[in-house]
Parts: sequence; C-alpha cells; structure tokens
Amino acid sequence: MAYVITQRCCNDASCVSECPVDCIRPTPDQPEFATTEMLYIDPDTCIDCGACVDACPVDAIFPEDDLTASLARFRDINAAYFERHPLESNFDPIVTPQRPPKELGTLRVAIVGAGPAACYAADELLRRCDAEVEMFDRLPTPWGLVRAGVAPDHPGTKTVSGMFESAFRRETLQYYLNVEVGTHISHEELLGHHHAVIYAVGAASDRHMNIPGEELPGSHSATEFVAWYNGHPDYADRQFDLSGERAVIVGNGNVALDVARVLTVGPDELAKTDIADHALDALRRSNIREVVVLGRRGPLQAAYTSPEFLALTHLKGVDVIVDEAELELDPASRALLDDPDVEPSLQLKYTLAEEYAAGRRDPANKRIVFRYLASPTALTGADHVEGIEFVHNELVEEGGQLVARATDRTDRLDAALVLRSIGYRGEPVAGLPFDERRAVVPNEHGRVLGADGVPVPGVYVSGWIKRGPRGVIGSNRTDSEETVEQLIADFTTGKLAAPQGDRGALKALIAQRQADLVDREGWKSIDQAEKTAGKAAGRPRVKFTTREDLLKAARG
Repeated sequence: MAYVITQRCCNDASCVSECPVDCIRPTPDQPEFATTEMLYIDPDTCIDCGACVDACPVDAIFPEDDLTASLARFRDINAAYFERHPLESNFDPIVTPQRPPKELGTLRVAIVGAGPAACYAADELLRRCDAEVEMFDRLPTPWGLVRAGVAPDHPGTKTVSGMFESAFRRETLQYYLNVEVGTHISHEELLGHHHAVIYAVGAASDRHMNIPGEELPGSHSATEFVAWYNGHPDYADRQFDLSGERAVIVGNGNVALDVARVLTVGPDELAKTDIADHALDALRRSNIREVVVLGRRGPLQAAYTSPEFLALTHLKGVDVIVDEAELELDPASRALLDDPDVEPSLQLKYTLAEEYAAGRRDPANKRIVFRYLASPTALTGADHVEGIEFVHNELVEEGGQLVARATDRTDRLDAALVLRSIGYRGEPVAGLPFDERRAVVPNEHGRVLGADGVPVPGVYVSGWIKRGPRGVIGSNRTDSEETVEQLIADFTTGKLAAPQGDRGALKALIAQRQADLVDREGWKSIDQAEKTAGKAAGRPRVKFTTREDLLKAARG
C-alpha cells in the first residue's frame, strides 16, 4: 500500500527530506519545483512507512486505501506524474548547513510581517543558529494569509499554523503584534536593536482592470471579498451587493475558485467553518444563483491548479458548467495537449473541463460557469454595476508564447456584483528601495539592493515582496531558507553591525509608543477565546473581527 499526496498539498517540501526511499517529487533543487501544482509520491517505490504523513504540516497525505471519494482520484494523479517523470534516485548527499561560530554570540533579527514567509524565516533562523527573533505585525493576530486569505472551507490548509505555534513556543521568538513599523517604530530603530531586519510583508494591494465603470459600487477586488469573509479587521465593515442572481469574477486563479465556492456553497456548510459571522449572515440572505468565472486565455492556460479545479466536482448543490464550444483549442494548444510528453497536470486540467462540459445538470442547483478567452472591456450601470461587457479573444503566438488578442466579437452579462481576481501587487516599504514595475523590493537572493545595485547592510526580504505574488503557502519555505542563508553568511563574515540596544531596550521603546501591544500571552488569549466560542458553536473557532474585540480578548 502506497501513500498519496492530495489536493491540500502546500508544497513546502517538509515531506521530501523525511522519505527514507527518496520517492517524493519534485524536490526543491529540481527546476520543475518552482512551477509544480503539488508534490507527488511514486506508488511503486513507497514503502508505506508513514514518515511523510508525520512531516506534512497540512495533513495532505493519506494511505491509498483510506482515500475518501473526493480524494480517490489523487491515486492516479500521483502515479501519472511518475509515468511522465520516471523516478531517478537522488544520490546527492544532504548537506547540513553550517552554524555560525559560537563566539559570534546571539544573532538578533527583526522580522516585519507574521505570515507564512515570516514564519518560515523565523523557524529557519531558530533552527540554524543561536538567535533571538522579534516578529512585528500591524494586526493583533499572526499568520497573515493563513488566517485572512485561506478559504474557510479549506481548514486543512490552515493547520500549517500549528507547526509555527509549536516552533515558536520558546522565548527565543517574541511577538510584537498590533505594532506598525513606520508608525510605532522606524526602520532605523529596528536596525539599531538588531543585527538584521527581514521584511516579509507580502503583496497587500491588488491589480486593477483599468476599464470604464470599474469604480462603480458593486465592483470590488477579490482581495477585499476574501478578507471580508475571513474576518480581517480592516474589512469587517465592507458591504457587498448579493441581491442579484449573478456574480462575475474576472480572473480564474485559485482565489477566484475560492470566491466562487463561498458564493455558491450552502450557508449551512459554511456554518461549520471559521468564516466570519457577518459574512455568514450576509450569505444566508444572498440571492446569487450563478457565478461566472472569466479567463482571458483558454482552458489549457487557466490560472487555477488542477487539484482545485477537481475539488469543485464534489460541491453539494452546485453544478460546474463548461460549454463544449469553450473547449475548442487553437492549433498551438492542441499540439501541446497531443504531445506524448504533455505534463499530466495539464492533461488533467483539460480532461476535467471536458467532464464538466458533459456533466448532468440539476435546475435546482446553483451554478459556477467557466468562460474562457474573454477580457472585460467595461462595467455598465448608472449608480451601481448592472452588467459587464467583454470581448472574445483568440490565442496567437508571439515571441514563442501564446498570448490573448482581442477579436471583433463582443458580449455582455447582467450582474450586480463583479469581483476582479487578476493578481496581488506589492506596495513600497518605507525606508526601502522599490521596483515599481515588478512591485517588489529589489534584491539578490533576499539581500535588499540599493539604487547602486549594492546590498544594503542588514536588510533582507522574503516572500511575495521579494519574488512577486506567485506560489502557494509552502513556496515560502525554500524562499525563506534562501534569504536566511544570505543573512547568516553576512553575520558569519562580520558584515552586520552589532545592535546598539538589547531586548529590554526594545520592549521599553515599544511600550512608550504602543500601549495596545499584543504579545505572546495576548495572542494566546485571543486564540483561546476564539476556539472556546467555536467549540460551543460546533466550529473550529469564532473569529473576533474588530480591533476593539481582538484587543479586549488579548487583555483577557
């Protein structure tokens, strides 16, 4: 019996090094790791030891005999990967990273941000050397997008926070939550109290469509909507018009699929999750029966991953609709699909679309409709969004790539709610250089680069602000390891200035600036109060969604 990796795989590769027979692929040192949808276990090599199960931070690995009906297909998905990529043993010895010499003393590092990139960086620092880490976040809660971005009906993905909680039990890491760098403490003051500062602040804003009518009421970013239903305190008071029968999502990545599910899944199902109460109440009153997901390219180029696309198969009371005409491929896409060496994930993505096109329909069900080769041109309406106009595209080859080009065919859909889900965007960080075009802090393997291209001493980046908004939660692990490797190398070679103030001085400074600091004990109080309320309601937790309530809970 083999083990099988399933849909919720976070790609952090914790399982790879634990496998005694080296049968999990791709590995972080392989080129395809950067673009893989998930990791896979070779069924012919697996020895059923379970080491990978213990290592997985999101409970994504199961014995093949224990797969539920919704996960059974992943047995074939794992096997198909190795038919395309036959397993070759990796004889490269595992190199244990060197620790800095003890005589250098304790490495003090501030990490700005408390999401996955920040947490993986902190974990790596604490494992690699004698370190003291201070983690800063402007919110009263840690975990970033794990708390405020992962869909409530994907609770397994959120279990990665348990791994961080376990790693951060000791006082070597201290929380400075509800503390905003640039307001309560400056970049220069952080450097004055630490050898180095790592910025892991993510990509906080979103891209715009830049079309007429985009600013009408009823037009929002998916970023806002996700933060709203996840109880982010900055978005708890937002209002979304759910009175119409149709919503349109522009963009077809995994976030778009999350939003489509939340809008169509029965509220009684969502009531079993940690969705914010205000969102659940609004969704109970929702009139939306159909969600249309618009993608500018074809079904082979859709941004969603095949595991997330597959998961839609098992939604209760929801039909997934793909018109057969939408599956007609241009010559280049057809050649790609017919290539004997086509990636199994790409083949699966198209096969699933075919299955949805041929699927049975129930008029009583809600609908998620996928439209391909469509780009919005305008949102219409006088005082509120009433519809969306779009143009039909064709795929053409330019510079060796398939790009979407508008045709003369246009169309329109009535909709009272339009959500754009076309990508996140990083924002400038006070005191740091910024690349406006790429929307990242310029860096070399995590070392921040000044205008002259020379590394800025003691300043580093990790996560989306380093590489741009791509990858999943686990992608931040290898990214953070790279950044920490540069930081420790600089510490070892004497390139980092010694801190002028110690931990006590830092605490005193913050206490003067922010009376509502939330420390480790404060976060524990919030966490326990939310879980206690959740237990009483039969839910994982009931979130506090305002700063006032969060701070009240932090004070116990």
